[in-house]
Amino acid sequence: MFPDLTRDDVFRLETRRLWLRWPRLADAQAIVRFAGEKAVAEMTARIPHPYIPEMAERFVFQARQSNADGRSLQLAITPKGKPNSLIGLVGIGPSPEDGKPSLGYWLGIPFWGQGYATEAARALIDAFFAYGHEDELTASARVINPGSRRVLEKCGFAYQGSGLAELQARGGFYPADHFRLDRRAWESLKSWGHTGLVREPAEAEAELSFAC
Repeated sequence: MFPDLTRDDVFRLETRRLWLRWPRLADAQAIVRFAGEKAVAEMTARIPHPYIPEMAERFVFQARQSNADGRSLQLAITPKGKPNSLIGLVGIGPSPEDGKPSLGYWLGIPFWGQGYATEAARALIDAFFAYGHEDELTASARVINPGSRRVLEKCGFAYQGSGLAELQARGGFYPADHFRLDRRAWESLKSWGHTGLVREPAEAEAELSFAC
């Protein structure tokens, strides 16, 4: 899914306010603190609640292995100037439902409403289409999470409809909105200047997607 360029932990993406880098074992404490919040975990498919340190450490090892294999690209979101301070995660990997590339993200509650999720997602989307050969990217969000829907729409995703989606960590199927972004639409948006690595902060948004 991802080329050799992204398969080394020196790979970075830079935006106006953020550094996106491979997750590290040293991030485990911050992952537990932020992803362990019920309001964060319950909007995701794969983050259990409660979330214990061993789970975070296991996630880091698995994410790094998947990054190295090119099967996915999971990146820690950190403020520029504080690259060791994880505030969330953004990633693209195969959907458990159909294997198609799928975008997911989450942010710690103190960082909601500042446009960080949109900024991080746009950077990873740009890298996905610019460096890779896939022509389609999908994403989903729980219907009770309009903030995540706004993030996806700002990134150029088109609404594909609603349905039930399995949220593994939630133990069942829940109503979800499904979205799609293809290469042609991304190229058009880039040419119109509607996406990119540098953007102004967005309005308040619950910056979560259940795909992570």
